[in-house]
Amino acid sequence: MRSGVKTAFVGGVFVLVAGGVGLAGYEMLAGDSDGAGLGGTDAALLNASAEVTAEEVERTSRDFLAAWARGDADAAGTLTDAPAAASEALRGFRATGHVENAVVTPGAVSGATVRYTVKATISFEGHEKELAYASELTVVRGKSSGRALVDWRPAVLHPKLIEGATLRTGWAKTGSIRAVDREGRELTAEKYPSLAPVLETLRTRYAGGAAGEPALETWIEPADADAPNRTLLTLVKGKTQKLQTTLDADVQAAAERAVKKYDRASVVALRPSTGEISAVANSPAGGFNVAMEGAQAPGSTMKVVTAAMMLEHGLVGGPTSPVECPKEVTWSGRTFHNNKNFSIANGTFRDSFRRSCNTFFMKALGPLNAKGVEDTALSQTARKYFGLGGVWSIGIVSTDASIPVSKGPDTAASYIGQGKVTMNALSVASLSATVKNGAFRQPVIVPREMIKGELTTAQPLPENMAATLRSVMAAAATDGTAAKAMSAVSGDKGAKTGSAEVDGQSDSNSWFTGYADDLAAGSVVQSGGYGSGPAGSVVASVLNAR
Repeated sequence: MRSGVKTAFVGGVFVLVAGGVGLAGYEMLAGDSDGAGLGGTDAALLNASAEVTAEEVERTSRDFLAAWARGDADAAGTLTDAPAAASEALRGFRATGHVENAVVTPGAVSGATVRYTVKATISFEGHEKELAYASELTVVRGKSSGRALVDWRPAVLHPKLIEGATLRTGWAKTGSIRAVDREGRELTAEKYPSLAPVLETLRTRYAGGAAGEPALETWIEPADADAPNRTLLTLVKGKTQKLQTTLDADVQAAAERAVKKYDRASVVALRPSTGEISAVANSPAGGFNVAMEGAQAPGSTMKVVTAAMMLEHGLVGGPTSPVECPKEVTWSGRTFHNNKNFSIANGTFRDSFRRSCNTFFMKALGPLNAKGVEDTALSQTARKYFGLGGVWSIGIVSTDASIPVSKGPDTAASYIGQGKVTMNALSVASLSATVKNGAFRQPVIVPREMIKGELTTAQPLPENMAATLRSVMAAAATDGTAAKAMSAVSGDKGAKTGSAEVDGQSDSNSWFTGYADDLAAGSVVQSGGYGSGPAGSVVASVLNAR
């Protein structure tokens, strides 16, 4: 900032330190609820819709940081658009985080956003260590007062703080872990960034009791009690405990490289024969584990389950059985189309699956209605053979797939992975794994004996169903929508593409599920378009690491 001001709190008491420009005459207008930060201007008279000026941005941000620096939480709060929440968070930052002797240095200004760095000393029971980070604030016009105010978010205090989360310093309830892959190779968040939330959850769940000695740490505690803490700083290391996982370091490395090519992408790989998870990766890495905790429409990857349902109810025969694939189908007043309105004349089940014909799958709705299972069949097949809809205890936090009973057009939409159906990369990876293995194996990331409670089970696929699904998925991978992505993948392979439309997005989400020998993978790339593109590229890269 132009003033060159540095704010600091020394010996636990916040003070203002000037640098570059004298601050003679500078005074916080604490308690002046109408004019604080506005140099006496009657802010209430300003047009609430007017943009904040550069002068207002500098003055408001400077005054806020100064109030924060001297420990005046109430004065700082009045300079935000959420005074009560901001004041409480500011007090908690010092009290529960045990933050002392910090220097806040204002930096670059971009429009109404001011960046700054913080170098703080965490002090607890005679132990001290520096915590350094960068954050930013944005100045906005108050909707009712017209004043220039800091747009309050917990991230103003620390970029990893979200609503309801708390910064804490203390003795952790669990010891440290040294996680290793299936061959004993160490797994760290530094080498495999996507594993940061995974390793934190593993530590929380499996490094307690007599197994390890607690560490002295500074962490972010989320509002959700089931979510893992995020360690920011370790002041005293705890006793390390070795923890075996099912991960494969080589596959994990390939997964990290594959998703890094995209802004928002996720992938999970697992072994069909056992259900053991080999890799989980997200871009951006280290944050919310979308690959396992996400819940989105999976698009046409769902057609693996829909095909199984049609086979179960005798609506189609083998791969070469003749089927219809018209340009469009109308159901309950809603018209569904194929991509670019293509149709297939005199086609087979294999042809419609490999080209991902939407209308073919919806032709089953009439016969199912006659059987009285139109709205329930998909959900029942998904649970019966694929374990979807059950509760998966995989060893860390995950979100289960949802294939609810639906009505009207939602039933038709669910057949092609839209409507109310939600899945994630883990779910769609399991689709391919189940087909390849011929039976569902609930995914796990630690040895099964370590997981409390029962694992979800499902009936094996009938032999003819399994053979037919492998045949049509192989066709998709060699001469269908998945062929381009899978062309460089060798071995016994199969795949299914998907693209899911999302309200508010100009481009569909790209989905892909596939297998090669004893490795299966599922991926989603947000706004990636067709599944044959980005998501297919991610899955192929991971499968080639086997």
